[in-house]
This record gives sequence, structure tokens and C-alpha cells, in this order.
Amino acid sequence: MPGKSKLFVLDTNVILHDHVCINHFGKNDIIIPITVLEELDQFKKGNDTINFHAREFVRHLDKLSRDKIFDHGVPIGPGFGKIIIKFDQVMHETLRFNFSDSKPDHRILNTAFILAQEKKEREVILVTKDVNLRMKAKSIGIKSEDYKSDHVPDISTLYTGKRILDGTPGEVIDKLYNLPFEVPASEFPLEKSPLAHEYFIVRNGQKSGLAKYEPQDSTFHRVDKTQCYGITPRNAEQTFALNALLDTNIQLVTIAGKAGTGKTLLALAAALERRKNYRQIYLARPVVPLSNKDIGYLPGDISAKLDPYMQPLYDNLAVIRNQFNEKDRNNERIRDYLENEKLIITPLSYIRGRSLSRIYFIVDEAQNLTPHEIKTIITRAGEGTKMIFTGDIFQIDHPYLDTNSNGLTYLIEKMKGQEIYAHVMLEKGERSPLAELASNVL
Repeated sequence: MPGKSKLFVLDTNVILHDHVCINHFGKNDIIIPITVLEELDQFKKGNDTINFHAREFVRHLDKLSRDKIFDHGVPIGPGFGKIIIKFDQVMHETLRFNFSDSKPDHRILNTAFILAQEKKEREVILVTKDVNLRMKAKSIGIKSEDYKSDHVPDISTLYTGKRILDGTPGEVIDKLYNLPFEVPASEFPLEKSPLAHEYFIVRNGQKSGLAKYEPQDSTFHRVDKTQCYGITPRNAEQTFALNALLDTNIQLVTIAGKAGTGKTLLALAAALERRKNYRQIYLARPVVPLSNKDIGYLPGDISAKLDPYMQPLYDNLAVIRNQFNEKDRNNERIRDYLENEKLIITPLSYIRGRSLSRIYFIVDEAQNLTPHEIKTIITRAGEGTKMIFTGDIFQIDHPYLDTNSNGLTYLIEKMKGQEIYAHVMLEKGERSPLAELASNVL
């Protein structure tokens, strides 16, 4: 079918993921089954990101809408194809036995199948973030794809924020440990140029040191192991992470790693250490219920429903408090911060509408956010705010995200090299030998 534009049939979850998705299909035509509009109608009310996407898409569709949108379609804009709304049709006899028309997914599938029968000269592709629906489409000969406009293409090359420099001359390493603790980058054996705030283990078999590349003067600065509110880094990568978390010149930090590597603990310790530089500390995480159940099925009021999701954050705070005895001023200070709302632990959705000026803002479990949600959060940052995103890109609870498409992966890929950004990938588990064994083996 050379020269023919394609027909992309969009599932509801694609629109709820990205309300401007229709701008990412080039000159190809887009089909919106009427079932999708019916489903979007159920999501218009609410304050979550999916509600925003539903409202914005319907508004944009209304601006484009003319009578022909239900027939031949209307142009999306210069350089784009057309958008067409298709009414439901009787379930095709080929599908009727296996697919009940009582399910919205099956009606969308039926629309794609009938289109493929009617438009044999054009390729029909069903775009959905639902893996199960993609499998059903393929079972009846319909090509189906995930929505990939915000995917990171190759996760194996994802920026780690750190490197090992073998063969670094001993005299160069010595310079790092003599005043002024900085050495021109040109003196290091670099195969490729360093990125802003990239961390390095420099070594030569006899000597070693830790360094960070500073883009302002193209130098390597020494990185020291620093105790932070009772927490001491246990390896080089944790030392790098704390350095980035404490640096007030770095406004955006991502810390990725598997369970037990200390991501959240380090971020919280750094926040407490730098408390005087900020008006408040926010520690937040998205609420993504397991087994795809809504939190409404849980017993109790809203506080009781949310407690299970927030408890891991309180556990990390307890680890820090346990570094000090009950009457120690550092322990009392944490209690004061909580009582006076200088330290707030909250579901991420609860920070909507709040001022984010001079906030040390930690977002835990950021791999469960979409790229658009990540962007929405960061664009709310006011003057003097530092934002931290932590998470494990291989442990995702969101039903429509994966290692390549989640917001944390996307953020790391897009922000690498920016002068106010730093990233560290934590790889060594430090929770316990048992936790490390389970993470690696099970």
C-alpha cells in the first residue's frame, strides 16, 4: 500500500494518557469510535490527570467538529490528516461468537475490524495501551500498536549519571584531594564528553577517587562522603546521590534504583539537612492501587484508605528518627516539622493547587506517573523549589505504563545534560543481604 496514508483507530486509554495524541500521527487519518467518546464522558469530572485529558480532548474535538466529522472527517490542521468519528455497527459475524458487544473494548475492536474489511487499500492500525486488547486485535488479523510518542527507544542505553574512568593518572587523582579540589576535565582520560553534573569513579589500580563534572567551568570537583541527618552513604553511588540532593544549585534530581538501594531514605535525609533553605518539605507519591482496584473498596474514611499507600514514607522517616534518641534535638525537630506542617507526607493528587515556591519536593514511586504528569508537576515549580523524583523503572504498578513509557524513564532521557539537573542510578542494595538476594534472584 505505498503512498496510501494509514488509518489509526484510537482507544480511550490513549487519549486519557495524552490529550494531544492526535498531533502525533502525521498525515495519517485518525478514527475515533463513538464508544471512545462515551467512555471519555465518564472521565470529564474530577481533578486527576486523566480527567484533565478527557476534558481537553473533548474541547479540542469540539473546535474541530463539523457535520462531516461523522462522515468523511475534518482536517486536524496543516500537515496532518483527518479525524473521523465512527458510529457503532452491528458486531461483525466473524467476531460475534467470541466477542460480546456489551464490552466497550469489543465495540472498538469491531470498528477497527469493519474498517479493515471496507478499506482494504489502506492499512488499519488499532492504537491502545491495553496489552490484552492488542492481543485480541492480533488474533483477528488487525495490526495493533502501543502509543509510543513518549517512549524511550532503548532502555539499555538509559543515562545512569555515573561512569568509571580507569587509567586516570595518579597525579590527577592527587590533585582532586589538594586545594582547590578541582581539576580541568581535559586532564582525565575521557572517551566521550561528560554531561552536566555527571559523576565519576576515577581510578588506576592503585588510587581512586570520586568526582563530579561541573559544566560552568569544565572541571572535575571532588565528591566527599557526607553524613546527612544521621544517614551515612554506604557506597559510591549513594555518595553521588547525596551530593546531588544537597547541592542547592541543582534544582531537579532523579534517583532510580531497585528496592533497597536507599532512594527515598537518602532524599528525605537530604531534605531534612537542607530544611533551612526551604519553606516546606513535601514528600508525595501517586496512589496506584494494586490489582487495578480503586481505593474505594478499602474500609474506613479517606485517611484510612490512603494510610497503606503512605506508610512506606513514614517508615523511611522512622529510620531517620531512629538514628537519634527520643530526647535528641534532631528527633524532636522532625516531630515539630510534622506538627507544624513544615514536613508534609501526602498523596501526590493532594498537592494540586498548592504553591510550590521554596519547597523541597520529593516524589516517590515516580515510575507510576505518565510523562505528562511529570511535566505537569515540574511546571508548577516556583522560585527556589528543588524537585526530586525517585523510583524503580522496572517495578511499575500502573496498568498502562512500562519500562520504556513511564514518566521517570522519560524524564531521565529528556533532561540528561541540562545544567540544573542531575541523575544517579543506584544499583547496589543496602537494605539487608536478604533483601538484596530477593531482588536479584526472585
